[in-house]
Amino acid sequence: MGKDVAIIGAGTSGLLACKYVLSKGFQPIVFESRSGVGGLWTKTIETTKLQTPKPFYQFSDFPWDSSVEEMFPDQHQVLDYMESYARHFDLVKHIKFNTVVRSLEYDASDQDMQHWALWGGDGEACGSRGNDLPNIPDFPSKKGPDVFHGQVIHSKDYAAMDFKAATEFVKAKQVTVVGFQKSALDIAMEVSTVNGVENPCTVLYRTEHWNIPDFTPWGFPLANLYLNRFSELLVHKPGEGFLLGLLATLLSPMKLAFSKFVESGIKHKLPLEKHGMVPKHSFHQGINACSLASVPEKFYDRVEEGSIILKKAPTFSFCKEGILIESEINPRKTDVVILATGYKGDQKLKDIFTSPTFQDYIVGDPSATLPLYRECIHPKIPQLAVIGYSEGLSNLFTSEMRCRWLSELLEGSFKLPNIKEMEEDVGKWNEYMKRYSGQYYRRSCVAAIQIWYNDQLCKDMGWNPKRKKGIFAELFEPYGPMDYVSP
Repeated sequence: MGKDVAIIGAGTSGLLACKYVLSKGFQPIVFESRSGVGGLWTKTIETTKLQTPKPFYQFSDFPWDSSVEEMFPDQHQVLDYMESYARHFDLVKHIKFNTVVRSLEYDASDQDMQHWALWGGDGEACGSRGNDLPNIPDFPSKKGPDVFHGQVIHSKDYAAMDFKAATEFVKAKQVTVVGFQKSALDIAMEVSTVNGVENPCTVLYRTEHWNIPDFTPWGFPLANLYLNRFSELLVHKPGEGFLLGLLATLLSPMKLAFSKFVESGIKHKLPLEKHGMVPKHSFHQGINACSLASVPEKFYDRVEEGSIILKKAPTFSFCKEGILIESEINPRKTDVVILATGYKGDQKLKDIFTSPTFQDYIVGDPSATLPLYRECIHPKIPQLAVIGYSEGLSNLFTSEMRCRWLSELLEGSFKLPNIKEMEEDVGKWNEYMKRYSGQYYRRSCVAAIQIWYNDQLCKDMGWNPKRKKGIFAELFEPYGPMDYVSP
């Protein structure tokens, strides 16, 4: 019988980790705080749909059922897909539902831990915290939610309501949604459907983003611009050699042309200029920072009719009547404020540990990306892998590759470099993010160099990183989950 492997969460990453460590003869035990599998898909906004095209959001060995014909399945179809995967591979029996893991401890002193030279170490990992930690903005004294006479909730709380309860919560009320990513857009659409122009929903945003209406700018597949090897020749990559670096420099004008092409396609389909919503950064910077989101169908129709009001607010505070925006004298009256402001991922990881040493290690330099080797493990924290922190265009695809890599590592198919070498590699990836992601570079993201990232994992595992047949296909065909079905 293989060693026990503790897995925190039965969402996409947790199910994948369970499946792949099982395949290597280990004994997984999955701790899930909810009563079912699916992670955030178990409690999400009713009208939310997948924002990644279905062919790129699927398990490599478990395709979508043919009955799901939509390119962007809804939340019920996605959850059913997750549940079907768990049943098909008989994973449910390894999951302890309604079980919250509070912390992770190592059976060693901080002094001993500082002398570990290898990721394997001598300690014993016991678990990790699995709760999401909402990001609630900080406000000056007497200018926060406590002085507001209405209701303030996080988007997580809204998503936890069923459709009827959510409808009743916002019905006939002045609602303000803070944020401009996927959850904010979906909530605004639901509120505007309920209240119409009589009680328009105000969306407060700090920064304009390249939120996309579809994946075909000017009718050309986005995947052919950003998900093939040729597109990755246009950028400098972590650990590249001299020739690839020279080629990236010579081809950099084409990178700019691709970005401008996509931007013009988005502006052609959405009235961004009319409403002052054209981002100041490039599309290429947005995809490098994983700051893109899909725009719900007819979102800007609602803006045009007045049931959704867009308002830029670099900073805001609360008062008794509602929201006070910087540079405005009069407050904006509102009854409900919904903070679609994301989650504190860094803090969540830090809180996993009881050891102050590991708390400092995992967060690293506050001016750099999270210091994870292969975007998965910290060189100085043994026996712990973080699967779902670093993002890609398809998080399922990215997580599956990491889980396969991790299962091979645990089996002993390859060994990790020493700590110094891993830290040097982490530094190169940090420089890449800083170069291309601008102000958002602290968001760990491999979206624009997903193939290069997968190549590193494949080389570690002893797989051939070239997955296509023929030079043309290898250069220009998009890469997706089905290219990695077998080693």
